[in-house]
Amino acid sequence: MPRKSLVTTAAAAMVLALTALSPMSPSALARAPQKTHASGERTVVVYRVPTHDRRDAQKLISAGYDLIERRQGDDLFVMGDPSTASGLRRLGFSPTAVETMRKPLAHQPRAARAGGGVDDTYDGGYHTVDAHYAHLDQVAAQHPDMAKVVTYGKSWLKQDGRGGRDLKAICITKMKQGDCQLNPQAPKPRFFLMSQIHARELTTGEVSWRWIDTLTNDYGKDPDVTALMDSTEMWVVPITNPDGVDIVAQGGDNPILQRKNADDSKGGSCGVNGQVGVDLNRNAGTHWGGEGTSTEPCSEIYLGPAADSEPENTALEGLFRQLYPAVRTGTGDSDPAPDTAKGLMISLHSDASMVLLPWEADHTIHTGNDAALRALAGRLGSLTGYQSGQAGEILYDASGGTDDWTYDKLGLASLTIEIGDSDGRNCSGFTPAFSCQDSYFWPKMKPALLYAAKQAAAPYRTTAKNH
Repeated sequence: MPRKSLVTTAAAAMVLALTALSPMSPSALARAPQKTHASGERTVVVYRVPTHDRRDAQKLISAGYDLIERRQGDDLFVMGDPSTASGLRRLGFSPTAVETMRKPLAHQPRAARAGGGVDDTYDGGYHTVDAHYAHLDQVAAQHPDMAKVVTYGKSWLKQDGRGGRDLKAICITKMKQGDCQLNPQAPKPRFFLMSQIHARELTTGEVSWRWIDTLTNDYGKDPDVTALMDSTEMWVVPITNPDGVDIVAQGGDNPILQRKNADDSKGGSCGVNGQVGVDLNRNAGTHWGGEGTSTEPCSEIYLGPAADSEPENTALEGLFRQLYPAVRTGTGDSDPAPDTAKGLMISLHSDASMVLLPWEADHTIHTGNDAALRALAGRLGSLTGYQSGQAGEILYDASGGTDDWTYDKLGLASLTIEIGDSDGRNCSGFTPAFSCQDSYFWPKMKPALLYAAKQAAAPYRTTAKNH
């Protein structure tokens, strides 16, 4: 979009300038030789950082800090190491350490184990990629009248001939003629759920697992599930970033905090405090290069060498195009999709306890379907106890995300749910105790997902008044 070209250039220049002027920035530290623990671990510290200006989030991002998906009032949260505090103070902030951990260093995944099975877990019960894929196959085999597995692409490592993974989705519905076909003119409306595009956000994959089981196991038992399965196709990508999840799982009971994919084409080493890979949720070709991104390859929010450079994203976008017609014909930021459009997509993240709507790249501009999207997000916020709004209104602007792409290119009603602990249940963070999944997160998310899936038939006719 022409309006964003200047933003892209300015953002890139700002990042380069700050990196050059701040020799002790996180990106500089990432490349520098550093002392590591003999165990191959590093000390990770989460800092609470009070802010006083909306531009402070971009200031932190541009300086290379790992600004995690969490906000409390005007306070943001940065993940770093013990030296991060002094860097934050030099930028004019007053950080307070709120959590300290010893975490394994990120590294390239070994060859994927074959046949891990549905019981292949780590860190108390979290499912590996092998387990998720075995689960998809198991569900399709046990419910051939309700489920079909689709391979839609290859991960970066597999495309590069270095192991890696296929990319898999599952379609779930009570099968009728024409269902679950890769055809945008489907007889049923479609609800799409995706998770673990950021590999370290473990709760998201577990919510997708439970969603799949609820739909298939409760058909004919739960009237709401039965009606939904009879009327709607549910598509699920439980592991959007399998190479990244393979890295996470190698930490076992102490998961590696890998966020990005495994693309090391811009350098294979980022030292102790950096991370190889591309942030897939900054790489999509909509508003690419705008706010909330970094051009530094070792940054957690590295946007990649070009828009849609990563195979995980191009494959996913190809799947979206096969499932949804492009109904938003205008190219301007405020051009709407027609209110007759069908379909709804939700991307799961953690752990900000928020429901976000496009545009996530720039909170100062609204989509042409802003009222309906806000009504949807508001209802989901009520069901979960989460805040709702555009990302820059309640968290921070972030460009190149999946839901901005699906709305922009297809007119698909699209939202992000940031799953978090909004009730003080000791279930916060990227890797909460596995017991939180069944005791807390799934009871919170189940009614929200059932509501969202029901709206897929006419999402843009949702209004605040009738909810």
